[in-house]
Amino acid sequence: MHKLPHAHLLTLSIDVDFAGVAMIGKTPAGLRRIAQVTGGSFTGDRLQGTVLPGSDWVIHRPGGVMLIDVRLLLKADGGELIYLTYQGRFLAEADALARFSAGGQLDASEYSLAVAARFECGEERLQWLNNVIAVGSGQQKPTGAVYSIFEIS
Repeated sequence: MHKLPHAHLLTLSIDVDFAGVAMIGKTPAGLRRIAQVTGGSFTGDRLQGTVLPGSDWVIHRPGGVMLIDVRLLLKADGGELIYLTYQGRFLAEADALARFSAGGQLDASEYSLAVAARFECGEERLQWLNNVIAVGSGQQKPTGAVYSIFEIS
C-alpha cells in the first residue's frame, strides 16, 4: 500500500462570532448560515502570523452533515497578505450536530472535521504557497476551531 507523503504546514486557530451568525434559511442546498471569522493566528515552521476577519458560508444538510466554505485573509509576520480558502465537512450524529449548532461544546469523539485548503499570495518570498495542495483536520474550541493543515508532497 502506498502512503500519502505529507508534512505539517501550519496550525490555524480561528475565532468565530457564533452569536452573530446570519441565518439565511432553508435553500435548495440546505439550511444556509454565514458565520463571521473575527481573527485568530497561524503557526508553522515556514509561516506564521495572524488571521484577519473573514467568513464561513455554512450549509447544514440532513443527517448530521455540515458543509463549510471558509475564505480568510492571513497576514504573515513579515506583513505579506495571503488568501486562504478551505472547504470541508463537519460530520456528527444529528443530536450532536444540533447541540453544536445551539452553541454546545462536543467531545472530539462525537464529530469529524476535515478540509481541503488552497493558498494565494503575490509576494516573492511566499510564492511557493501558490502551488501547495493542503488538507487538514480540525477540532472545535469554545471560540471557533483549530486546524492542523498538512502539505501533500
